[in-house]
Amino acid sequence: MYEREENPLNVTEADLVVGLASFMEADNIDYPTRQADEGIRKYFGDKSAVIINCDNASPDGTEQVFLGTDTKTPKTYITTPPDTPGKGYNFENMFRKLIELKADILVCIDSDLESVSPEWIKYLAEPVSAGYDFVAPLYSRHKYDGTITNNLTYPLVYGLLCRNIRQPIGGDFALSRNFARHLVCQPWHRTTNEYGVDIFMTLNAILGGFKCCNAGLGAKVHKPSAPKLGPMFIQVVSTAFLTVIKNVNKWKDWTEVEQQELFGLQKLDPPQDLIIDRQAIEKQAHAGFYQHQGLLEKILSPDLYADYRRMFDNGSIEISADQWATTVYDMIAAYQAMGKPPGVIESLKGLYFGRALTFANQTWDWSSEKAEEEILAQAEIFFKRRDYLIRKLTS
Repeated sequence: MYEREENPLNVTEADLVVGLASFMEADNIDYPTRQADEGIRKYFGDKSAVIINCDNASPDGTEQVFLGTDTKTPKTYITTPPDTPGKGYNFENMFRKLIELKADILVCIDSDLESVSPEWIKYLAEPVSAGYDFVAPLYSRHKYDGTITNNLTYPLVYGLLCRNIRQPIGGDFALSRNFARHLVCQPWHRTTNEYGVDIFMTLNAILGGFKCCNAGLGAKVHKPSAPKLGPMFIQVVSTAFLTVIKNVNKWKDWTEVEQQELFGLQKLDPPQDLIIDRQAIEKQAHAGFYQHQGLLEKILSPDLYADYRRMFDNGSIEISADQWATTVYDMIAAYQAMGKPPGVIESLKGLYFGRALTFANQTWDWSSEKAEEEILAQAEIFFKRRDYLIRKLTS
């Protein structure tokens, strides 16, 4: 869905599209635009290409900065109507434009990135040229960056869909025209048109039988996600739960986790520094738990709810990975049984902060490498417990 397109050089066909989704990124968008242009010229000089900014009618001048950035590669600006925010709308516009241009490859990079380099274009595009349909990013990230990824989307992709795709909501990816055509034909939930679009892509790539891989990109340095974490949590988790429930008969018989081929960098740079406030996380955990205590008592098993009640009342939150996997699976089953009310997702948020706090306390003095081992161990618990959810969804 787009209202207006600015295509100064009248590009009607291309082999390669580099897309930047944006909202209010006038201060940042020139840098990834220039890096994309250099990557196209350096590594894909033999291909016709275009850089497309898909925007949400940003009032801060994002359009003017993007179109005014000096590039050799032609640029196109597309916007949704005013007051139609949503990252998913921007991605859908990219996919439709890719199909319209008959391009073979779409590379998408976040418009607030400070770490993108010309090589990212190469690392993401080359696997599609080699026959892959979906290329997920692999970053080095601080052990406390990406808590939705670490505690929800990665364990669900690993544990239920049996794929080791470490960054299933990474934001920087590449895909083929064939997969883009598949995506635009799928039902898009309201949350898919928002922050749920990344997990929607990853899940549909796996469920659709498309060829997937990872691309090592190095460190991800970007604006903090904390200001948008509230809506992001609801939109990502809702989309994930809806897709998992709808497709249970496709994934329930899968029995082995597939490792994905890695392109790009094989050894990643040190992660971005990050400071977290454990007291603030603890307050959010307590507030969320007590706000939704009545619903949690209905959803969770009596023993598990009693464990949570004790730890929150005693002021000592320590949610194990096994408790967390059981909790998430109980929530998915309740979401199905209760007719998919948003309150179920909202009620999970306090426990999610409690699990994030537990992980931070456990790994505070650990290296990033050791903490990463714990994140993988949690995903393996989700895999071992998958039959628990399958019984609940199919009985």
